[in-house]
Amino acid sequence: MKKVDIAVLGDGGWGTTLAILLFKKGFDVTIWGAFPDYVSYMDRTRQNSRFLPGVSIPKNIILTADLRNALSGKKVIILAIPSQYLRRVLKKMKPIVHCREAVFVSVIKGIEMGTLKRMSQVIYEELGRVRLVVLSGPTIAHEVARGLPTVAVIASHDIRLKKYLQDIFMTDRFRVYTNEDVIGVELGGSLKNIIAIACGISDGLGFGTNTLAALLSRGLAEISRLGHAMGADVKTFSGISGLGDLVTTCISPYSRNRFVGVQIGRGRTLRNIQGKMRMVAEGIPTTKSAYYLGLKNKVDLPITREVYHVLYRHKLPLKAFTDLMARKKKEE
Repeated sequence: MKKVDIAVLGDGGWGTTLAILLFKKGFDVTIWGAFPDYVSYMDRTRQNSRFLPGVSIPKNIILTADLRNALSGKKVIILAIPSQYLRRVLKKMKPIVHCREAVFVSVIKGIEMGTLKRMSQVIYEELGRVRLVVLSGPTIAHEVARGLPTVAVIASHDIRLKKYLQDIFMTDRFRVYTNEDVIGVELGGSLKNIIAIACGISDGLGFGTNTLAALLSRGLAEISRLGHAMGADVKTFSGISGLGDLVTTCISPYSRNRFVGVQIGRGRTLRNIQGKMRMVAEGIPTTKSAYYLGLKNKVDLPITREVYHVLYRHKLPLKAFTDLMARKKKEE
């Protein structure tokens, strides 16, 4: 296929991993980061030791903190920015990028606090009706960077566009499927982080496999209920970007959201945990957004509600599990 220049906005673990994957396929790739000192360090050492330790960045991948330079001449723009900072970056991009010419790929798993909007909604709101796809799935960056077999989903209503991006991303170790359910793919990738926090709390409290199985299965039901109320296809949540991503995030030792839960289960406060974390755990703001989405859409989200109360209302983790188990009897 014709080679195009690609920009990856966001120098976290996943953005860096995708940049390396695409570079190895023969594309010219530029990574943009928001902090010049750290970008300079990465450029000098060819390491992203903060977010992707142990993985070398090829010398021909361009690293820059200049947004204009990063976007210049790029036909594919990958958005790998933490969800709560996306709108701010888009506002800076708008006068620079030629929106009609570029294709945008959102790999962000989160829901904007306050507006309760999905990332594609934020992008359209700031940039207009650009050509956009969503890439999501069970894609732990460290594993993809090591070349371990991984699958993901590209979602778009535009058949030609999603097939075009499928060809760009797909390798013999990174298999990409297509889907037209943008709402479901975005929600699956976002809401699973809440359940991962719950699973981490369970592990931190010393509970067992039975508890994890209960959280995974009932968590999936919870995600599906909210997704259905918001216009998603329920079948999407049984697929790669739903169940697949949920399982990975809830059990992987690399999962930041699970880590947050484990620490809370062991008695640490959220403020203390966040103060020592360099990476963003998207499940923390997503829990608040999902809690209010449940209220807005009149959907019962018991696990989300308890995680919200633990994170934001200082509820004791053990009390949260006790209250979950003591709810009124019902059919599955």
